[in-house]
Amino acid sequence: MLSKQSHFPAATMSPPSMAAVFDKHGPIDTVIRLIEIPPVEISEKDVCVKMLAAPINPADINIIEGVYPTRVILPTVGGGEGVGEIYSVGSAVKTLSPGDLVIRSPYIPGSWQTYMVEEESLWHKIHEDTPVEFAATVSVNPVSALRMLNEFVTLKPGDSIVQNGATSIVGQCVIQLARLYGIHSINIIRDNPGSNEVKEKLIELGADKVFTESELNVQHIKMLLGDTPQPILGLNCVGGNSATLVVKFLKRGGTMVTYGGMSKEPVTISTSNFIFKDITLKGFWLQEWKLDKTKYRDWIDSLLRLVRAGKLKYEFDAVHFEEFHTALEKAMGKHGSQRKQILIF
Repeated sequence: MLSKQSHFPAATMSPPSMAAVFDKHGPIDTVIRLIEIPPVEISEKDVCVKMLAAPINPADINIIEGVYPTRVILPTVGGGEGVGEIYSVGSAVKTLSPGDLVIRSPYIPGSWQTYMVEEESLWHKIHEDTPVEFAATVSVNPVSALRMLNEFVTLKPGDSIVQNGATSIVGQCVIQLARLYGIHSINIIRDNPGSNEVKEKLIELGADKVFTESELNVQHIKMLLGDTPQPILGLNCVGGNSATLVVKFLKRGGTMVTYGGMSKEPVTISTSNFIFKDITLKGFWLQEWKLDKTKYRDWIDSLLRLVRAGKLKYEFDAVHFEEFHTALEKAMGKHGSQRKQILIF
């Protein structure tokens, strides 16, 4: 929600802010616009944060289009994830100081602006040596990868998982976290030009097996695994035939977790997979999990420690905020398959 204006003395006000704002739902490239927001009041429990970086996530686009399950009060600033630096603090703020590097609580719209004023409790201080692009994106995709590997089945070293969408940030994090846990990863990618190069990159990250969808059009898919054990956990963010391929890999009693539907095609599982393989299907939506704030921040800290140690990385494009609409078009796929777009302020 846009912060309301105030007529308090200048010392209690934020600087003016450039922001990506929408006041109605609809096609994102027609309803969102860049405007200047006047200075807003900084109350005693508020902090003013100078934003440094914020990604464009699929959920951000869906919220603006009005097709996301949760609704926002309009008008509002877009963006649900980001990192910034404390610019100034209210008189009653105890845990944060100017210059601190902070991450905001995810899924609260407002990160696509140059300055933000919010309550102290919504911000989490992180290590000052953390690269801002990774700090800006850790709260949703990497946390999702971490939780899906830990919440649905009990994995032990030597086990295997299978996933589609392996080139996504979640997919890249799953590969690297699985490797750290001693777990094999089997990865499915789309048939695109340059797929051999993509395979090499994923293997460098730690993938055990990488297949294009067309390579899996065989009768006995298990024969492709070699000495790699059949997976007990599958992760699906695509749907359609790609989800079916994930299930084909699963061992009897395996579980497939769906956390996205990029193909916009339904997940269709044969009756025989339920009867003869006893497959379980579950869904994962990070926003709906009633997460303990302390645990959530512990997960973020643990992931960022891996980033700083060089054990967790992923690809993205850093784009200056002034090029917002170009970044938006790339995030929407209007220029073909693109990496995560991160706005730099």
